Amino acid sequence: QVQLVESGGGVVQAGDSLRLSCAASGRTFSDYAMGWFRQSPGKEREFVAAISRSGLTNYGDSVKGRFTISRDNPKNTVYLQMDSLKPEDTAVYYCAGRQGGLRSRESAAYDLWGQGTQVTISS
Repeated sequence: QVQLVESGGGVVQAGDSLRLSCAASGRTFSDYAMGWFRQSPGKEREFVAAISRSGLTNYGDSVKGRFTISRDNPKNTVYLQMDSLKPEDTAVYYCAGRQGGLRSRESAAYDLWGQGTQVTISS
């Protein structure tokens, strides 16, 4: 069983950058597709980015061109580089894992979830 722990959240100003990390325990990390989702108060959980086992990526429309997802399998870690941050990016960001290696935009497709990390962007 793989467990996920996010880190790297914080409070930054609009236009700044942050890099989130999601460390996975367990020896089967490379078998999982990984995703990032976010949720702000009163809103549904929103797809941010996903990366397949082989490194193929896709992004939500609101972050395309500003965020980059990557993975380092030997380190059992997936990253979310967030640039040109906007106040509307403020949310709790969750890392998720999907066994089998295929990407998905749907949160229900993911088997594992981290506890979340808060990202706050001030204007």
